[in-house]
Amino acid sequence: MADWCGDVKRIVVVGGGLIGIRQVKAVQAHHDCELVGLVDPDMRIDAGADVARFADMDDVPDGVDGAIIATPTGLHTAHGVTAAKRGWHVLIEKPVSDNVGGADVMQAALTQAGVQSLVGHHRRYHASVRQLRAMLAEGAIGTPVTATLIWAMRKPDTYFEGNWRTAGGSPVLINLVHDIDILRFVLGEIAEVVCLPGQSLRRDGRIESGAIALRLECGATATISFADTAPSPWGFEAGTGENPNIGTTGQDMMWITGSKGGISFPSMSLWQGVAWGQAAKRTPVDVAVNTAEPLHAQLDHFLEVMNGATPLIDVADATRTLAIALEIEAQLRARLGLLSGH
Repeated sequence: MADWCGDVKRIVVVGGGLIGIRQVKAVQAHHDCELVGLVDPDMRIDAGADVARFADMDDVPDGVDGAIIATPTGLHTAHGVTAAKRGWHVLIEKPVSDNVGGADVMQAALTQAGVQSLVGHHRRYHASVRQLRAMLAEGAIGTPVTATLIWAMRKPDTYFEGNWRTAGGSPVLINLVHDIDILRFVLGEIAEVVCLPGQSLRRDGRIESGAIALRLECGATATISFADTAPSPWGFEAGTGENPNIGTTGQDMMWITGSKGGISFPSMSLWQGVAWGQAAKRTPVDVAVNTAEPLHAQLDHFLEVMNGATPLIDVADATRTLAIALEIEAQLRARLGLLSGH
């Protein structure tokens, strides 16, 4: 995404967690943005000496063009509706909400207010992801047949101690929601979901691992194997090096086959063939490289959206990703005999 060249947009960030502070710094660094301030009731958060602070969205003065909502997922709907009523365009972190009904309420408020939305599924901004989508659309491997994804990391035990993850912390809505969205982005809508939970190693009544089978509307099928208890080199963050908190391995984590070959990601290894009597041949592919950090590319696009561009993923689109993630979560919890919630 190219930098937006136009009038300076005045943006407020709502939520001072790790991603919220990153968004504060991104807005401050962008030459087409002016940071109005940070909204968070915890005034102990260090957002920088030059950042105006507000305890509540109602305290923010008029004259704001857009809001970046980086609060806990359960607050997204309320904060999105408040922003819409004030006439602010919104960029909402993923997942868009913690339930489909809440996302629908938010969409209705945005539509009524006539403001635009963007949802922070930032992996869509990776140049290699967009390259993969284009290659599949152009028929590089023919008609897609199968897709296989692995996300296997071991989260440290401290990740779950003394916070909301103690009673929840399922990787489905924290991590797999990204993989689900990537599948939707590159292959299209998901029509059916079947899940099997894995064993519990921490013994604390939480979803930890499992296998997911998906049927896509295009006719392809996909599987996702996941675990937050297994250290491995396979996962989007490890493969692409996008997260400084997760070690980079550069290993592939997604393999897609088609009627004329297959491709793996993120190496973009392209194999093409005819039938099993002749070995498939590898075709060199120059992997597209990010010209900007995905988070910064997302901010560039948010400015474009505020000026009327079509969002790469708006609330309505992100709600479809959320619905699949919630269905997976519900099936796994039911099989494990866990109470509802996540």
